[in-house]
Amino acid sequence: MLRESSGADIPINLPNSLTVLRILLVPVFVGFLLYEYYDYALVTLLVAALTDGLDGAIARITDQRTRLGEYLDPLADKLLLMSAIVTLSVLHFIPVWAVILVVSRDAILLTGTILANLTEIDIDITPTWLGKGTTFAQICYVIMVILFATGRVPSESIIPFLSVMVILTTGSGVHYLFRGIQRLNSSGKG
Repeated sequence: MLRESSGADIPINLPNSLTVLRILLVPVFVGFLLYEYYDYALVTLLVAALTDGLDGAIARITDQRTRLGEYLDPLADKLLLMSAIVTLSVLHFIPVWAVILVVSRDAILLTGTILANLTEIDIDITPTWLGKGTTFAQICYVIMVILFATGRVPSESIIPFLSVMVILTTGSGVHYLFRGIQRLNSSGKG
């Protein structure tokens, strides 16, 4: 007897393939930045952002959500954004303190997730609207920095994007931290 397969049973489906594509675009994107092909870097970033929107939409519409996708999608986002922010900082387009803020937030969240898994505490890994807003703000900031690198926008136009990104990054980091502590306290483990 054949077992019916739902989209949720297939780990490498179309949404997950788009996520893998986004991960594969990271070294291409970084290479374009390092060799000062900023226009190509921008196009690569926009393609990656498009795959980010598509993979989630396709997964929801076709009911192809997988556990792999739940972990792979935010990982792809983090790889792309961290690579962009660190590389642009190395190229002196992003202040080091902003890199420290973004990397520290994500390192704290990753450490909390690993500890929760090691201690078998059930955690909620679904992103909040604040977390999604942070990702969006970080992408917008990176796009503006690349546009500045191409000479298309003045440096003053980047400051509001940096400010919003810093506020949302800090706010979402505190929010996720409190959500994790609350989950830890309600689990009764420690």
